[in-house]
Amino acid sequence: MRKPPLCKMSMDSRARGVFAAAVEAVQPDTVVRQSIERKKDSVIIDGHKFTLKNNLHLVGFGKAVLGMAAEAERIVGDHLVKGVISVPHGIQQTLQQHGKGHLLLKENSRIKVIEGAKHNLPDADAQEAAEEIKQLASRLTEEDLLLVLISGGGSALLPAPIPPISLQEKLDVTRKLAAAGATIQELNTVRRALSFLKGGGLANFAHPAQVIALILSDVIGDPLDLIASGPTVPTEVWPEEVLSVLERYKLLNSVPSSVNDVLGRASPRESKDKSSTSGHVLNAVIGSNSLALKCAGLRARELGFRPVVLAPGVCGDVRSVSRLYGLLARFACSREEPPPELAAEMLRLGPEVGVESWDLCRTMQVFEEGRTEGWGATCLLAGGEPTVELTGKGRGGRNQELALRVGVELRGLKHPPNGPVFLSGGTDGQDGPTEAAGAITDAGLCEEAQAQGLDIETFLTNNDSYTFFSRLSAGKRLLVPGLTCTNVMDVHMLLIPPIPINIR
Repeated sequence: MRKPPLCKMSMDSRARGVFAAAVEAVQPDTVVRQSIERKKDSVIIDGHKFTLKNNLHLVGFGKAVLGMAAEAERIVGDHLVKGVISVPHGIQQTLQQHGKGHLLLKENSRIKVIEGAKHNLPDADAQEAAEEIKQLASRLTEEDLLLVLISGGGSALLPAPIPPISLQEKLDVTRKLAAAGATIQELNTVRRALSFLKGGGLANFAHPAQVIALILSDVIGDPLDLIASGPTVPTEVWPEEVLSVLERYKLLNSVPSSVNDVLGRASPRESKDKSSTSGHVLNAVIGSNSLALKCAGLRARELGFRPVVLAPGVCGDVRSVSRLYGLLARFACSREEPPPELAAEMLRLGPEVGVESWDLCRTMQVFEEGRTEGWGATCLLAGGEPTVELTGKGRGGRNQELALRVGVELRGLKHPPNGPVFLSGGTDGQDGPTEAAGAITDAGLCEEAQAQGLDIETFLTNNDSYTFFSRLSAGKRLLVPGLTCTNVMDVHMLLIPPIPINIR
């Protein structure tokens, strides 16, 4: 293997550069531009060719959809009849203030923008947008094309409860289920049954038009039926399934009579025959955590690292995740053959946090080869969405807490540039209720904190990682990219410097 080029930038700067490349790869306009190929009066999307004859309609819902719609209109706007998009409250003003005018629609746009879902909760404005989207889809004929743009946050921006259920009643039922510990799959089963548009409902209303959905995924594994609750994914919803979920969490007797009324209707909610609808729907994931990691790897190579992707679906408790990264760093930085207990503990931890044993073995093999053959520096990349158990009332987020915990795990290893560097950052630019996306840490963190009178354990107990990193060395370890306009979960990065070989 050819050694990557040497780079004079610091490890910290290179980590930030690799993270920036990950975010850049999944910008809403970029992913749309790369997924729609225009050829005169036709477009090619995901290998399928569609004829344009002033027959294109556009709808969208999600936090990144405004930028997606602006780019789609630039490419196919000459054939666009009408569009309606549902986007977060205040997004247009925010983009303007941050100098992101390229993600806004032109003044003479044919797309109507409705802002809603204040505080990320469905509201009357989002319901109005959903109704207009339903009306637009219902009027289409077999000659029409419906381009559907979907991103994270789409579920709250497309509420269409089936009457007589009110929006508040639907919200109360899903809140109670979430509080009782229902899984995302169970929540979606209930949401789909109570909604006109979720679970393939939008595709049903658009039939017999051709539906093309372009999806920017913020869910581990990119399951189409879970992203924004799958409005273009035909799904049969049986009342019995929903009733068993409600029964499981002892909520059957406390749901409003309107919900029982809707569930009491005999057949599954299908306004059209499923087989006739599914042939008219194309769902294409055009941006995801995997794409972000791939482009991050390309930038890492340019910066002198050998990139290795561990897994795009890291999940589970942040304490277990930090332990795994600490073990991986020790394994990679070991000059001798690492003790077998290291590998054994990693293989035990991996499945707990969404990392397959196969992926761990492959990664360890890369580190082994790097050590024995002197390959130079390595950049380990992963993605996902770990969880934090709240024990305090501090300010922070899962990325800053993960970075802080990994810093503790790295204690005792060498400091950069001769030791590892870890970065964790949210691609949406906001980690919890803070202005940071995450933080960067290394083996010198504990000494640095001690010298400045900061007790790491106290900050961790209070889930106060943002306050910790803000006070530590004037916040230099914080990752603050600002508004990113996208979201494909988090990026984790472990930079391993070249390890000198012991030649016996």
